[in-house]
Amino acid sequence: MPRRLSTPEFIAMIAMLFATIAFSIDAMLPALPTIGEELTPDDLNQAQLVITSFVFGMGVGTLFTGPLSDAFGRKVVLLSGAALYAAMALLAWWAESLETLLAARALQGLGAAGPRVVALAIVRDLYSGRQMARIMSFVMLVFSLVPALAPSLGAVIIYFLGWRAIFATFVIFAAATGLWLALRQSETLPIEARIPFRFANFMSAFREVGSNKMFVLSVLVQTLVFGMLMSVISTTQQIYDVTFDEGARFPLWFGATAIIASSASLVNAALVVRLGMRYLISVALAGQFIASLLMAVMTAGGLWPDWAYFPAYFAWSTSIFFILGLTLGNLNALAMEPMGHIAGMAASIIGAVSTVLAVLIAVPIGLAFDGTPVPLAVGAVVLTGIGWLLMRRVAQLERVASST
Repeated sequence: MPRRLSTPEFIAMIAMLFATIAFSIDAMLPALPTIGEELTPDDLNQAQLVITSFVFGMGVGTLFTGPLSDAFGRKVVLLSGAALYAAMALLAWWAESLETLLAARALQGLGAAGPRVVALAIVRDLYSGRQMARIMSFVMLVFSLVPALAPSLGAVIIYFLGWRAIFATFVIFAAATGLWLALRQSETLPIEARIPFRFANFMSAFREVGSNKMFVLSVLVQTLVFGMLMSVISTTQQIYDVTFDEGARFPLWFGATAIIASSASLVNAALVVRLGMRYLISVALAGQFIASLLMAVMTAGGLWPDWAYFPAYFAWSTSIFFILGLTLGNLNALAMEPMGHIAGMAASIIGAVSTVLAVLIAVPIGLAFDGTPVPLAVGAVVLTGIGWLLMRRVAQLERVASST
């Protein structure tokens, strides 16, 4: 049996591994205007790609890190990912063109796929059932603080040291978490439990999940929701700055959004057993469709009173983050329900497919920014509308399954 850390230390270590992703995204948001002015002055919107390129690389890496950790062990994959992440942070620090910066960020995201997938596998190696749920609850409680604090930390670093110094912070963060893991946590997957890494396993899993309608529909809806989230993350700093002249206070507003939205998981936990996953997902998508349609129509028509425009945007953008707690976890559960026999591979496929396709959705929505939230709101209307229709199909499949 692998040596276990004390529960508080283990929770803190896993939370910091998970935090690599949120920190790598949210700390960059205050830097986007300066990056745009320095590296792409003719098209400032392209600075958003610094966010989506990282997420794209992470999505691609998600497909492989789980199976690799099953074959070679958890620590070697995590530490290799941390090394790649740090090396690409250094390349991004020295980048003199947007193209080099985006390539470095994509490869940095590839390294960050380790913490996203393998850290969860470590928890599962050591804990199960209610114990695992308890550990993960505390991990997510600690993790939820990162999106609230990261933009403020990024803004402080930019103020004193410039935007490139954020990448030095990423190197320090990766080195600290990597050393913590290397020195304190023993390998959790014994050699006799490892599964050889074979391409045939990928193809077999892809064929099976692709033929399961419930899995496909759940992943498609998750892709739409995640695409909406990425669209908001990549454009929200510009909207606060350009549209509302709130760029200086953006970290505070974003932190407030993160704190409010973190309560959604508590709401979901309280309601999901009584109301069901599909019902909560459908209600959340329908509510967001109506809210986004109102935001798009009122903004495009110039109908907001001056005093209401900014509060309306803050409330609407916060609601998008909030519905993640009512949708993503439930959609994962719906997709995984028929895939227990290939759970690890199915989880990697869900993460990779939904993330990569979400980036392809978010990039054109973000680049359509015209100084107002209208393109973002219209995108949310389309995505939630399609998602709601797909959930109707999920309901039909459930009715057919219950009648047989």
